[in-house]
Amino acid sequence: MKILIIEDEKDLMDNILAYLSAGDFVCESASSKAEALDKLSGFNYDVVILDIMLPDGNGLQILSHIRNENPDTGVLIVSAKNALDDRLRGLDLGADDYLTKPFHLSELNARIRAIFRRRKLQGQTVLQFNEIAIHTNNHEVLVHDASLELTLKEYELLLFFVTNKNRVLTKQAIAEHLWGDNVDYLQNFDFVYQHIKNLRKKIMANDGRDYIKTIYGLGYKFTDK
Repeated sequence: MKILIIEDEKDLMDNILAYLSAGDFVCESASSKAEALDKLSGFNYDVVILDIMLPDGNGLQILSHIRNENPDTGVLIVSAKNALDDRLRGLDLGADDYLTKPFHLSELNARIRAIFRRRKLQGQTVLQFNEIAIHTNNHEVLVHDASLELTLKEYELLLFFVTNKNRVLTKQAIAEHLWGDNVDYLQNFDFVYQHIKNLRKKIMANDGRDYIKTIYGLGYKFTDK
């Protein structure tokens, strides 16, 4: 899951980044409205954690941008205790949920996952695609009811494919989803092919079908058509 954290309090930002990055999240950060809009223009995110009060503008303007340009992105507003009016305006503008500072990081984690389930999985905790079942609560993947041992990146890749089934995904889009900002330091996207090759091999070893279709010159599509 790819997350953008928009927060200008450095200590809080560092704590959130450390906590979420230790799990299965690919996290990027922005400490200002300008930086956030720049990232949102160049990348897609599953969930945005949005602080309303920023040094160069109101976070609600970012929320409006997200709803206009990336309507499928989940938004979790983070606000001070005395910012009730802004929280209500945020919900009216289409935010999915809000948290009041201070908060426990474990609660933040739970809220993010709940938003992702509602937005990407239609509220389900088990995502089924023919013989493949992805249990998002414990990251278990079954093929014909047999457990599939995947690395974290392979799991995220499969989840990315299934939640975007029948859509062409470029190598760059896949790389950015799995590695976030770190993709800028890579010389090429050859590792994407290697992860796809490994995922195919493991699924077919459990008698699953190969649903990952190579679209030459464009990328890959996960489909049974």
